Amino acid sequence: MASWFYASEGKQQGPFPEGQFRDLIAQGVVRPDTLVWTEGMAGWQKAAEIPGLIGGGGAPPMMPAGGPPMMGAGGYASAGGYGGAGGGSLAVDFGILEFTWRSIVLLIGMIFVLPAPWVFVWYTQWIVSCVKVPGRPNLSFTGNAMTLVPWYFGFIVLAIAISFIGSQLLSNLLFIVQIVLYWLLIKWMVANLASNGQPLGLSFTGSIWAYIGWSLLFAISIITIIGWAWVAAAQMRWFCRSVEGTRREIVFKGSGLEILWRGIVAAILCSFIIPIPWVYRWIMNWFASQTELAPRGSL
Repeated sequence: MASWFYASEGKQQGPFPEGQFRDLIAQGVVRPDTLVWTEGMAGWQKAAEIPGLIGGGGAPPMMPAGGPPMMGAGGYASAGGYGGAGGGSLAVDFGILEFTWRSIVLLIGMIFVLPAPWVFVWYTQWIVSCVKVPGRPNLSFTGNAMTLVPWYFGFIVLAIAISFIGSQLLSNLLFIVQIVLYWLLIKWMVANLASNGQPLGLSFTGSIWAYIGWSLLFAISIITIIGWAWVAAAQMRWFCRSVEGTRREIVFKGSGLEILWRGIVAAILCSFIIPIPWVYRWIMNWFASQTELAPRGSL
């Protein structure tokens, strides 16, 4: 009887005898998109791609093989490539109480201005650790607050100087400078993502001109009242395409309509103040569920 393995949350599970593995399929533990392996397979594959595994039938033809093909950092090396070329949706999970007190500390830090870079990095380290990425266990953020200090305080000094001059042209320039700083912040954050303490080697390659264009388009779309949601969806897809350094494609599948109605519901609920933490988690979970990692060339 064959022994089977399956991949779950970046970890290899098994081996399981044929009968027990069939039970896992019946229980929904092993789904059609779950990556599985048994002796005779050249590499990990989705269960639905294996003849007879989902829905009965025979097992795949046997070929010489050793143990399940594996690789470091929680991934799986194969033709399907779990953690390298496999796929799945992101997820976010955090407690309401923890979110509330951390957000209050972040707000206080921003109000007092000086501690803002350190509080922002502290908060980012926490929120990134709450994100679950298929094949990338223990996601973390390794950025140092000192990197932000010259950008942050330089912008404050510039803003104060422009406010004394009172020039409309310089005020518009300040807006562009702010957009550029946000672009630098995105590049810095993406470059400092790690898994199991090892840098992921990611980079954000979207150009500054494209980012300025998207920011201006979004600002203009606000005038249409509803157009902003479609611009936001398109910008998210552009952002995902601009992340390099992974053998998987990052794809955002959410639509403008879905963003619009969720935005309306969120605005209504947040007006009551108390539901804000639940609304924030709901929105983040949805955006994460719509962000998928897919084998390159599969879409």
